[in-house]
Amino acid sequence: MAQHQPIRKTTPTSGSDIPDKLYFRIGEVAKLCDVPAYVLRFWESEFPQLKPHKGGTGQRLYRRRDVEMALRIKSLLYNEGYTIPGARQVFKSELKHREPQLALTIEGPGPSIDSRQLQKLHKDLRDLHSLLSKSPSRPTVHSIRAPRTPSISRRTPQKLFDLPLLPEDNKS
Repeated sequence: MAQHQPIRKTTPTSGSDIPDKLYFRIGEVAKLCDVPAYVLRFWESEFPQLKPHKGGTGQRLYRRRDVEMALRIKSLLYNEGYTIPGARQVFKSELKHREPQLALTIEGPGPSIDSRQLQKLHKDLRDLHSLLSKSPSRPTVHSIRAPRTPSISRRTPQKLFDLPLLPEDNKS
């Protein structure tokens, strides 16, 4: 009798087998996951966690975390026997069971604060607020058609020949 061969390979690709690259094309991810490319495209529609970036040419570009997610989906579906809704449920429960982010708390006595420095800072802030809340004495933006005030260079220039007369010229 002929020996039976397993339909699927039993050696799953691990995260350490993923090459160290920034982006992977869909064909490369399909080889790494040992599934056809159309299966990856289907998984994208079923699992919101699997969202490859599409480049300027519209080609899917997977990052390492996307490849790891595809491998995790394959493991849940093929090795652990989950259905697609069951695998989605696993991801939802993993999100709920993640450790919550630590709250930022300040414990213990803080540095001693001088009340005079605090009062001075408070006064400086009030002064700054009053300075900034004043309306400007003149508009900072001038209308194009607003009349201009004559500047020194636009005043009527002194005539060069309007010099005071010399004493010799007065004798005449």
